[in-house]
Amino acid sequence: MPIAFAYTLIVLLIITSVLLTMLVLLHRGKGGGLSSMFGGGVSTNLAGSSVAEKNLDRYTILVGIVWFACIVGLGLWLKLAVAS
Repeated sequence: MPIAFAYTLIVLLIITSVLLTMLVLLHRGKGGGLSSMFGGGVSTNLAGSSVAEKNLDRYTILVGIVWFACIVGLGLWLKLAVAS
């Protein structure tokens, strides 16, 4: 496999790591979280979480899947690079 594939995965891994950290910090925990600082805590629904928090959950899961795929891809690339 070409080295450009590994560099692409590394850059994608760095971007998703930063994005995943920011998304996790935006979640509302027991104390309100950082999302309440930006107005996310104002629109709470009695039936459960708001649409914004559901979308935040979806984005966090999506970025987590991409992050995991980058880790697996780099591991496979490294295994093939060492074997050859």
